[in-house]
Amino acid sequence: MTITPRAGAVVLALGATLGAGVFTGFAPAAALAGPWLLPGVVLAAVTALCCAFSTADQHRAYPDAPGGYAYIRNQLGPWPARIGASAHLVGRAGVAAALAGMFGAYVVPDHRVMAALCLIAVTVALSAAGVRWSTGLSVAATAVVLGVLVLVVLVCFSVAPPDNSAVAEPASGPGFDGLMGASLLLFTAFVGFERITAPRPGDQVFSARVLHFAVPAVIGVVLLVALGVGAAVLRQLGAARLALSPAPLRDALVVADGRWLLPLLGFGAAVAAVSSLWFVLASSRRTLVGMTETGDLPPIRAGWPLDVVSAALAVLAVVALPPSTALAVGACGTAFYYGFTNASARVLLQEDRTWPMRTACLGLGLSVLLAMSAPADALVITGAALALGTGLIALGRLRQPVG
Repeated sequence: MTITPRAGAVVLALGATLGAGVFTGFAPAAALAGPWLLPGVVLAAVTALCCAFSTADQHRAYPDAPGGYAYIRNQLGPWPARIGASAHLVGRAGVAAALAGMFGAYVVPDHRVMAALCLIAVTVALSAAGVRWSTGLSVAATAVVLGVLVLVVLVCFSVAPPDNSAVAEPASGPGFDGLMGASLLLFTAFVGFERITAPRPGDQVFSARVLHFAVPAVIGVVLLVALGVGAAVLRQLGAARLALSPAPLRDALVVADGRWLLPLLGFGAAVAAVSSLWFVLASSRRTLVGMTETGDLPPIRAGWPLDVVSAALAVLAVVALPPSTALAVGACGTAFYYGFTNASARVLLQEDRTWPMRTACLGLGLSVLLAMSAPADALVITGAALALGTGLIALGRLRQPVG
């Protein structure tokens, strides 16, 4: 089967994108925004679109740079890059923990934590051994995940929902903070576009012409999927029951008399978790590689220690944080990181741009606004982790010999 560059770019990005945000993000979003969570999906999509434009332009300007950390360093200097790197590592650790927790909740619900830890261990072991996630695997994974999600939506809309009036629903709207907090959590449903906008060395590089089609197409497909899934689970569970669900799609199927689909849903969730987790850990490792190249981390010749560090951060998040908090911390850290990324994209020269500068300005504003709308506990944890990470980098620089 021949895959065109445009279709290949869309499939690669979808394989890295459809994960924890779609499978588990609607529960904590409903806790913040109630039945008004769906408008938050649209705002998250706009933010992700601006961030994707910025990373695509920066990769075009610095094709050999190791990811967003290097982009920020080249444009804004070393200290913003160190803060951005800390934010990226915190965000990737949170998202990885949420993906592993999603795997446990859907596949091994009786042993969620152990299943999550095993998934991280297996994924990082394969990555350290040099196994690559090919285009063919991305095509297969994307087809499975999209097919399962479409079936879930069809079943949920084919059966009349139960009477959820006995479950107390919020009497009024969630307010601005609730909508923005829900949008931040659902932002994780779109993160994964760097698989094509800022590919790793050895991965396929797509032209600006291809990306002008593929980036909006990816964000558009994920937006439609997220709106469909969100409306389906909200219809069957109601906002109050949805907010309490550790596995919203599974619970919605049970209510819709779709138990026969649960094994297929578990398989789809496992495929989505593995596909997205592979990219998340690779993205974290890429930032660590960039930091070793610039001296912000000690030089390491072998690649596997960086894989171990990426996995260790994810394991720490799995053990220390509940799944919903891990997702919120991951979203908050990622939004702060894209704030720095958009800020650095704003100062690119005009000849390095294929997208208007105003998209970077809008992305900067939305990223910071979403990050600051995180639940209080997630915002405190993220801020403390950023301070700790940046402080450790500074301490490491001071301990390095001069000359």
